Amino acid sequence: MNKLDSAGHAIHFETRLGPLMEIIESGQYSKIFVFADRNTSEYCLPLFQEMLDDFNGFDLIETDPGEENKNIDFCIGIWKTLLDFGADRKCLMINLGGGVITDMGGFVASTYKRGIDFINIPTTLLSQVDASVGGKTGIDIDSVKNMVGTFSLPQAVFIETAFLKTVPERELLSGFAEMIKHGLIVDSNYYHALKSCNYLEMDPKAIYDSVVIKNDVVTEDPQEKGLRKILNYGHTIGHAVETYALVNDASPLTHGEAIAIGMICEAYLSVKNNTLTEADLEDLTTYMANLYPAYHLKTESFTELLALMQSDKKNENGQIMFSLLSRIGKCDFNCRVTESDILESFDYYNNIQRN
Repeated sequence: MNKLDSAGHAIHFETRLGPLMEIIESGQYSKIFVFADRNTSEYCLPLFQEMLDDFNGFDLIETDPGEENKNIDFCIGIWKTLLDFGADRKCLMINLGGGVITDMGGFVASTYKRGIDFINIPTTLLSQVDASVGGKTGIDIDSVKNMVGTFSLPQAVFIETAFLKTVPERELLSGFAEMIKHGLIVDSNYYHALKSCNYLEMDPKAIYDSVVIKNDVVTEDPQEKGLRKILNYGHTIGHAVETYALVNDASPLTHGEAIAIGMICEAYLSVKNNTLTEADLEDLTTYMANLYPAYHLKTESFTELLALMQSDKKNENGQIMFSLLSRIGKCDFNCRVTESDILESFDYYNNIQRN
């Protein structure tokens, strides 16, 4: 379980960053930079250095934490910092943090002087099973997620579950949503196994299996022309809900909480517009609704949610495109859904009976 090959680079599991030290000591890089947010600097950077025998031969670039800071203004600041530090095209950026850091750090690296090498060390469950795998980088525009970005592969990814000890319970649950999604779209056995899994004491093998599922999909379709679109299950509605909550709510939803809402709504759409059974919808809804906190989709938000979905980068010819389940463990993509069905799915979610 120590290494997984992915499109020309390696995803290392539970190696205590040993192969990274070999890369650093190879002499191929003129400078080493570590990009982190202020929370990661406090809680994860000491562990990073401990794993590398107190290595300190790097320059630290810090940013403020939070999705709201994943924008072009912060990128400009990072580019300027790289210039100030004398970064040339032979330097290496190590992105140490959650999905915001790996998304934005990868984008900055892939565009600075037309591209410098970068390595991802995801420190949250969400980033370990999702954001750090697949070569997508991106930043948000006007709170719409990942509107500008690149397909750019890291030199390597290092997944160390020791970093998860620094992650709050709510963030672990957020990442768990993406693992559930992987089971729903590809592997029903994995989905049902997760139902008896304690996300607070995550088995590294379960994380590995989740990464394998995503890696298999993105390796087959690296540019998201077809199959990779199934990874968007739950995200068409989920991203809209996440963006709406970020702008309007005093306490925004986590990514996973929003995607859980999206998966329930889109499971409802999968019954109406694909071949998912009512029994599977009930099973999925009951499981996820009791796992994730309730959130009321206000009627006055419906118009804005639809508008946000219209801005989704997966749309074609002005039509909102969905990835919908045909059964548990199988997903179809490029599914068209009527606006009235989308509104029905909001009502379905709001009327869930919870234990």
